[in-house]
Amino acid sequence: MTYRISVDTGGTFTDVVVSDSAGTFTIGKALTTPDRIFEGMRGALAHAAQDLGISLDDLLRNASLLIYGTTRATNAIVTGSVAKTALLTTEGFPDVLVLKEGGKFNPHDFSQDYPQPYIPRRHTFEIEERIGSEGQTVIPLNAAQARKVIADLGPQGFGAVAVCFLWSIANPAHELQVGALIEEILPGMPYTLSHQLIPVVREYRRASATAIDASLKPLMQAHLRDLESDLRAAGYGGEILVSTAAGGCSSIEGLIEKPIYTVGSGPAMAPIAAITYSRLEGMGEDVIVCDTGGTTFDVGVVRDGRLTFSRDTWLGPRYTGNLLGISAVDMRSIGAGGGSIAWIDDGGLMRVGPMSAGSVPGPACYGRGGTRPTVSDAAVVLGYFDPDYFLGGRMRLDVEAARRAVGEVATRIGLTVEETAFRILGLASDLMVRAIGDVTINEGVNPRESTIVAGGGAAGVNIMLIAKELGCRNVILPNSASALSAAGMQFADIVAEEARSVVMPSNRFDRARVNEVFDALEDKLHAFRRKLPGRGDAYAVERFGEARYLGQIWELDTPLATDRFAGDQDLSAYVDTFHDVHERVFAVRDVNSPIETVSWKARLKVALSDPPTPSPMVEAIGAATASSTRPCFFGDRVPVEVPIYKSADLARGSRIQGPAIIEESTTTLVVYPGMAVSISGNGHYRLDIA
Repeated sequence: MTYRISVDTGGTFTDVVVSDSAGTFTIGKALTTPDRIFEGMRGALAHAAQDLGISLDDLLRNASLLIYGTTRATNAIVTGSVAKTALLTTEGFPDVLVLKEGGKFNPHDFSQDYPQPYIPRRHTFEIEERIGSEGQTVIPLNAAQARKVIADLGPQGFGAVAVCFLWSIANPAHELQVGALIEEILPGMPYTLSHQLIPVVREYRRASATAIDASLKPLMQAHLRDLESDLRAAGYGGEILVSTAAGGCSSIEGLIEKPIYTVGSGPAMAPIAAITYSRLEGMGEDVIVCDTGGTTFDVGVVRDGRLTFSRDTWLGPRYTGNLLGISAVDMRSIGAGGGSIAWIDDGGLMRVGPMSAGSVPGPACYGRGGTRPTVSDAAVVLGYFDPDYFLGGRMRLDVEAARRAVGEVATRIGLTVEETAFRILGLASDLMVRAIGDVTINEGVNPRESTIVAGGGAAGVNIMLIAKELGCRNVILPNSASALSAAGMQFADIVAEEARSVVMPSNRFDRARVNEVFDALEDKLHAFRRKLPGRGDAYAVERFGEARYLGQIWELDTPLATDRFAGDQDLSAYVDTFHDVHERVFAVRDVNSPIETVSWKARLKVALSDPPTPSPMVEAIGAATASSTRPCFFGDRVPVEVPIYKSADLARGSRIQGPAIIEESTTTLVVYPGMAVSISGNGHYRLDIA
């Protein structure tokens, strides 16, 4: 039998999904090992292999494809463990990274200093050169000065170089000359040229992305090559792909060239799983995806069956953090996962997150030395987790340690341990509801008209509370919920994207020039596709404009209905599509205003597999038989004796009335009083909130 493996390494757990020839998923889970990622991966793979009834060696030997998602790049940026990087910029523009896009949430608050730039100001070097906005050479490149600056970088201990010149997107000649000098003077030194990575007009966004990408190259090149070496040494001989922030997969070599696309690549897979499961259940094309991991709560939306993309992904606080800049799947994270720590602020109010216990030492209930109370500890105190069945019985939870941790907070606020635990869970749920509001209500989406697809190991603890608060009627908890991002990789395509900035107003539209842009973009994409081993003609190219009304600041992704602009009717259709998108997002439609497209994008998708086929509907067969009971708390001082169901004992079509607990080997679903859950024909949980 042939297997496909997908791996998602999170801050707390490493998730593995193995699919067999019939498309059946088997999930493996193990604690992440930050020092050597492959050790945690090996543990999760061994768990999946055990459930399949085969050895780890047999699983690796018979697997044809492995897709890997990692938080290594994100963690490196957050912890500042990236390479020492030099920024070469046009003379007179050394403060692009310092000033950011204002550098403050409130630009008129002069009591705040500008935050530290991603690359320190002392590591920024000005090069005498200047290209004009039309691509003309205003000041020739001072090659002698550039040569001297580059030669000095080696002795100063720099590990990477970012090159971002003004208007290089109109004429890249000077950046290319500097790139050639780096290869000549510092052979083997990783570097990034801004016009090749992200050819957009806005200077800070281009400089920020270039700096981040260059700083990640030494780390991610070593990480990905070490991972490949570890896998080969373990006996795996199949193809290796890596998930990307662009909502698909790419080759190791492709991501070694553009490692910035590995930032946030794990969460970017969750919407792919979400829309797939919504379609399987016949619940529509508008989806809210909620992925609750051990460290973060990630939320995003799928509109009309399409992933939503953004160039506004900030690493850290908005305006004061560092901007990713690339067109990435719009998933937003808050510190409210299973490992998020509950604490009392200076005013005596209880808070949850953003600090997390992570995997080392982990929540107190893990028994690995953690002492601070977390959301997982609260769930243990409330009776929602079976201490003998966590991770299918492979890990025993320490109930007394969880009670001691929560008890410290309970003493300070004058409540019982159980009441405090329920409040911890409620606070975490409130944070999640607010995060969902940011990507739905604030973006013109009514959550009541969307389907929630919940995932992550901690999703089942409070997703019904969240759905009730939002008023959502359609809620799905997939049977692979505990590894939603890894499951998304199983449904993902190989994706590559190319973009180019050519500002084009609709009232002075140059069809020939825009068509030439798409010709060039698609030539690059097809060159990439031809390098893919064993991939046939199962591919598609999507085309977009990043457009806005004339005079606006921010753009919206607007799909093209045709391959090229052949005539006025194609332009009219494109403009009408923009009006539709703008009205959906902002509830405004201004048909009398011309639109302005700032950038053009082409996205290649190469199919890795066929979409799954829905199973037929199953008639409801009533309630199943509980395997046991357990006292659980739902906000009262007195516990309720609750029936406990094992997922293996639930037939498709079964309906469970709350209060109840359903235990999977890698997650737990809490069915609150007054709510219910049904098992669909596809084996997923359909949650009834009313």
